[in-house]
Amino acid sequence: MEKFSPGLYTSLGIFLPLIAVNCAILGTSLFMEQRQYNFAEACVFGFSSGIGWFLAIVAFSAVLQKLKYANLPKGLSGFAINMITTGLIAMAFMAFAGIKLTS
Repeated sequence: MEKFSPGLYTSLGIFLPLIAVNCAILGTSLFMEQRQYNFAEACVFGFSSGIGWFLAIVAFSAVLQKLKYANLPKGLSGFAINMITTGLIAMAFMAFAGIKLTS
């Protein structure tokens, strides 16, 4: 954000991560409302969503730490490898979308 819109970045500054987190929380709440979960289901879904996000962020951070010391081609360094890594982790987590725990 700082690179593409410096004015917006300076005016919002530290509030940008807070806005992103609030959007994720609102999205989870709206998803629970759409599926008409009762209180217990909503609590389990909310807790599980938090754990899932935590695992995704830890996995992404671990991969980026390893890539920091990797010998990458010049064209793949920086933003490009971040987007490739994000895509691969997203595909890995989408595998869980097909798992049915109830019959």
